[in-house]
Amino acid sequence: MKIPIDGVQAFVHVAELGSFNRAAEHLFITQTALTRRIQRLEAFVGLRLLDRTTRSTSLSPTGKDFLPLARRIVDDLVHGLDRLRTSSRLGVGDVTVATLQSVAFRQLPLALRSYSRKYPENRVQLLERSGALVTEAVRQGQADFGIHIQHEPHPDLTEETLMRDPFVLVCSRSHRVAKLKKVAWSGLQGIDLITLGGASGNRRIVEAHLSKAALKPRGRFVVESTPSAIALARENVGAAILPAAMKATTVATGLIEVPLVEPVVYRSIALVRRKNETLSPAAEALYALIKEQMLGASKMGAGTATSRRSVSPQAGNGKAKLSAAP
Repeated sequence: MKIPIDGVQAFVHVAELGSFNRAAEHLFITQTALTRRIQRLEAFVGLRLLDRTTRSTSLSPTGKDFLPLARRIVDDLVHGLDRLRTSSRLGVGDVTVATLQSVAFRQLPLALRSYSRKYPENRVQLLERSGALVTEAVRQGQADFGIHIQHEPHPDLTEETLMRDPFVLVCSRSHRVAKLKKVAWSGLQGIDLITLGGASGNRRIVEAHLSKAALKPRGRFVVESTPSAIALARENVGAAILPAAMKATTVATGLIEVPLVEPVVYRSIALVRRKNETLSPAAEALYALIKEQMLGASKMGAGTATSRRSVSPQAGNGKAKLSAAP
């Protein structure tokens, strides 16, 4: 059923202006085109809405009853289209982003600060998830897009890689490996390790390389979030295997990052969205901003993957190639 919206608009203009001629001029169409619109509307409803003579045009009884509804239809359509145009032009709207907890903790705050300044009326909801749960939230439409750990491609999703983080051993400055420049995976024997469990996207990567190094795939302490692992490492409960943090994180927590080598292992962070589906203007603006900032941060940090990061200038006195054994 094709509703003749242009006929409703034409009817309202004729009713308000009292003339086919003036209504046609207002709509920038010919009187013949206007007449056809009215005729299609009357044929659609099966009733006469306008009584027209050579001298005057007036509303029929049915037309008088229909006019208030017709006005609301036209007003709602005009206002709705105006909102869409405003949304398209200014990127106004709400956005839901599914993200890894570690990214929400480290990289997203700066991007969201920039976004809030540029789009002060927009609301952003963060769904903090672990590993595959981010991917699933995007796939099921719970989030506009997500930031997840890149694994095998999904047929319903498309990805854009943002950065590659090397895994490091995070420990307190008093830990026995804190002065080492690097440590091999095989050199983790005898260290109380803190690893991520649950649905963490890093779990599979870390457990695979611990097994290759003939170590137990799970640490002595298993937690479900990066902040918990950092908290335990700060109290010197053990050393956590985590992706390399931003320098601000180590400064704030007083922790040391010792690169893990032989091999250097990376996790890839990617933006993920539903394939062949257009983002809203508000979501597209945030997507582009996160992409720009995180790609920029990744390029600035290039070449530091195997360099030791520390808050202590005296903590870099270890030999070039040592295991974690005392």
